[in-house]
Amino acid sequence: MYPGEAYFAGALVPRVSQMEQAEQERFRLKLLAEKQALGEKNDAADSATTPVELDQQSVGRLSRMDAMQGQAMALATRQRQQQRMRQLVAALRRIDEDDYGYCEDCGKPVNPRRLEIDPATLFCLECASARE
Repeated sequence: MYPGEAYFAGALVPRVSQMEQAEQERFRLKLLAEKQALGEKNDAADSATTPVELDQQSVGRLSRMDAMQGQAMALATRQRQQQRMRQLVAALRRIDEDDYGYCEDCGKPVNPRRLEIDPATLFCLECASARE
């Protein structure tokens, strides 16, 4: 396989166009900035996921239930943040491997406007719509 080709559906398909280096670097910086911001949010959210104290003398029953609900919401938020972090890392890896900006299903270039909205997206609009 050559740099201008990709392997899709059992056949080598030539890349339609290569994303310009400057554009790729702009998306890399955008991904890195989001990754850093997400890491800072994860650090701040650690305190919200600490175990709830079960001592009824110091905290009332409703307060405990409220704290447990808050903890569950914080845990769900953290899981979403971890999933997003994995998506960002995968997108950065695709940039390093010169696979960034191409649909994972059909191999066609993803519209740069779509990448502006979500730089970690894997699919072009047509393939993403077909998956829904």
